[in-house]
Amino acid sequence: MSINQLQQMVLMVSALLVLGVGPCWAETVKKNIANIPSIREVKLPLTSAETRVQLPTSEVVQVTGVKANPTDKGVDIILQTTLGQQLQLVNSSAGNNFIVDIPNAQLRLPSGDVFTFRSEKPLAGITEITVTNFDAKTIRVTVTGETTLPIVELYDSPNEGLIFTVASTVPSAQQPPAEQAENQTQPTQPSASSDEPIELVVTGEQDGYKVPNATTATKTDTPIRDIPASIQVIPRQVLQDQRITRPREAVQNVSGVTPGGNGSQTATGETFIFRGFQDDANNVFVDGFKRHDFLGRQIDVANIEQIEILKGPASVLYGQGEPGGILNIVTKQPLREPFYAVEGTIGNFDFYRPTFDISGPLNADKTIRYRLNAAYQNSGSFVDFVKTEQVFVAPVISFDFGKDTSLTLEAQYLNTLKVEYGGIPAVGSVLNSPFGRVPRSRYVDDSNLKLDRDYLALGYRFQHKFSDNWSIRNGFRAELEDYQEAFAYNLGFQSDNRTLNRRARLDKARSRNYFLQTDVLGTIQTGIVKQDLLFGLELGRTNYIRKTFSPTPALPPIDFFNPNYDLPSIRFENKTTDTQIPQNSIGVYAQDLISIGDKLKILLGGRFDFVDASYENKVNGFLNEPKDSAFSPRVGVVYQPLPPVSLYASYSQSFQPSNGFDASPGEKPFKPTTGEAFEVGVKTEFLDGKLAATVAAYQITKQNIAVSDPARPGFSLEIGEQRSRGIEFDLAGQILPGWNIIASYAYIDPEITEDSRPAFKGNLPNNVARNSASLWTTYEIQTGSWKGFGFGSGLFFVGDRQGDLENTFTLPSYVRTDATIFYRRDNWRVGLNIQNLFDVNYFESSTGRTSVYPGAPFTVLGTVSWQF
Repeated sequence: MSINQLQQMVLMVSALLVLGVGPCWAETVKKNIANIPSIREVKLPLTSAETRVQLPTSEVVQVTGVKANPTDKGVDIILQTTLGQQLQLVNSSAGNNFIVDIPNAQLRLPSGDVFTFRSEKPLAGITEITVTNFDAKTIRVTVTGETTLPIVELYDSPNEGLIFTVASTVPSAQQPPAEQAENQTQPTQPSASSDEPIELVVTGEQDGYKVPNATTATKTDTPIRDIPASIQVIPRQVLQDQRITRPREAVQNVSGVTPGGNGSQTATGETFIFRGFQDDANNVFVDGFKRHDFLGRQIDVANIEQIEILKGPASVLYGQGEPGGILNIVTKQPLREPFYAVEGTIGNFDFYRPTFDISGPLNADKTIRYRLNAAYQNSGSFVDFVKTEQVFVAPVISFDFGKDTSLTLEAQYLNTLKVEYGGIPAVGSVLNSPFGRVPRSRYVDDSNLKLDRDYLALGYRFQHKFSDNWSIRNGFRAELEDYQEAFAYNLGFQSDNRTLNRRARLDKARSRNYFLQTDVLGTIQTGIVKQDLLFGLELGRTNYIRKTFSPTPALPPIDFFNPNYDLPSIRFENKTTDTQIPQNSIGVYAQDLISIGDKLKILLGGRFDFVDASYENKVNGFLNEPKDSAFSPRVGVVYQPLPPVSLYASYSQSFQPSNGFDASPGEKPFKPTTGEAFEVGVKTEFLDGKLAATVAAYQITKQNIAVSDPARPGFSLEIGEQRSRGIEFDLAGQILPGWNIIASYAYIDPEITEDSRPAFKGNLPNNVARNSASLWTTYEIQTGSWKGFGFGSGLFFVGDRQGDLENTFTLPSYVRTDATIFYRRDNWRVGLNIQNLFDVNYFESSTGRTSVYPGAPFTVLGTVSWQF
């Protein structure tokens, strides 16, 4: 059976699952639903430190909002959920604090944002009421009395949720009118009448640096503390506070992850180095689908909800990839309530960027919802002649067909016009030259060489729930890309050591990529053993067509130290290659997350990948049809001796089919890249779950590595083996109300351990620093006349790095300082961000002695945003 026939058969099976075979099969699954007592059966009020309700269910109930309703006697705090009767309650009151933990619930808005409710002095005799996520599975409600333990009664309402009735401890004659306190956290517009509820929902901005759950590691919404791997999340709030415009800027907050070899001023800068391994654009995903971009093109952040980074091999679920890790972009989804936001950012170097984000329901019962994000960017650069113009639009629409079935349709369109930039030579910038050093603004390409790119992504996600325990998920994503790119690259100096030889090339390319995923998810409970099962199938079809042209006349040399840009124009008339690279792939995978009691979790998984590819060059008649296959296992264990502490260990492998060819006349294809990793770590939480930390140690080995050929730009080399080992630390969350922090440190010990060329064996890979660290923190005043005023700063340290594979020069270490100041009032926010506050002259990265990339100087961005 050919691979195409196998794909057709699997597509038919997937369609049958979606259309009804699955529901019939699911009926055979035995249900075991426990009787759940009503909260009204609990004796009221709760004042003793004992468990009042114990339920066998382990499902985490989502509380989607918190309301405060003033009453004649005090205030009602309502936890909004349709599953109020399933909530478990554990009372642990002490002193003047009435405390109830709900160990099977989590605060989350319908959009998925985590939020916190806080009200200081809501009524006489009560100091504070807080409702917060104590950990990834527990909500803690705390009512603090001024002098005595508060009187609190509990009720459940089928229409509203769980109700905490808080009574004042002061006689009624002394009570002031119950009203919303001035210092409550981020309220919406309060009602003028005390008979109507006061909405106190927070949209994740106050408690937004710590994210308890992630989907990337297991393809399910799993608490991070239950995952036997290091996974870090960069939430939307961090992107906003740092005024991030590209994902490559965001990874500075995560240990062991740095941007790839191309600098921030290039159009191919969205490649990353994970734990010392360059990913070459193979490890970037969007909502779980591989972003099949051969060159790592620019990504807009307008529709990004958060960025999840899973470190270590991920082939068990995502197939082809590098062993260092993956970056998964989680996009914004439609909201149930109307939401409108407009934002404008301006900065030096002629930076202009307006955006808008609108969402809401399209019908009365809110079963049809939409979201539309759009952005336009027009910017110059600190590099002479480099300019970018970009248009981005991302519509999403979702449908609910009853309570068990949903469908989401989405699209993304991005058009980029950019003057290309290929960096500058190391001599005269990083290294000394007898002619001095050039400024970081130096440009040695040709400003007539530009990129014109159109990118369109279309897709859907369908989900159906057969029962409380079984569901199916089916998704499709198509990526259609067309671009024309003319660029120059440096060849090295002439004998005078100042005249730079150059070469130019024109690429005309078209890429068509299609991916279909089907997952079946189930839960089986047997006594204290719970299994969360995942069975998946992924089909892929990609086709990359590219024609390259050389110029007439050849691109003339240029004086690096005194350039003359008034040179004759060139035309691209000589076709050098005409290639077509189609690829078919099939991936079949399974995963089992086994929970034994509350303390032990075991993760088992495996995936088979089959890849059938072809490479044809019509210019020289070369044809090659490689076929690759691999099995990628993963095993991990998590032990939780205490609720806020997780100890974990894991082993996993990776697989990447051959996607490169050497520069020999026969263009011999490279061998598949493989890797394996061992990892141990500790995850813990502090300050009642508001602050989370991860410490990890690992060793990763990767075989058959493709790297850029320093002697022939545009081609690659295959080297034998690289080993990388290291230690990482990550910290994120809230220290005090309004005070957020995200920090990291990484030590990486990389080495090329095997190579057929003795020149590389024992060397360090380029662009990998042994030591790197980051610290970013912000504080927003919560009360008083200065409420809403905030400020923050960050330090980003990168150690010495090798500039090329031969290890002939070093990029020096640097510390960059960023800062922000902002003011938030009602629906307005005004902010000022400064990057490289002290104007440090540093280098981001390098692809060799002919191309290093300086970092941006002192940069200012001012932003005004309005939500309504």
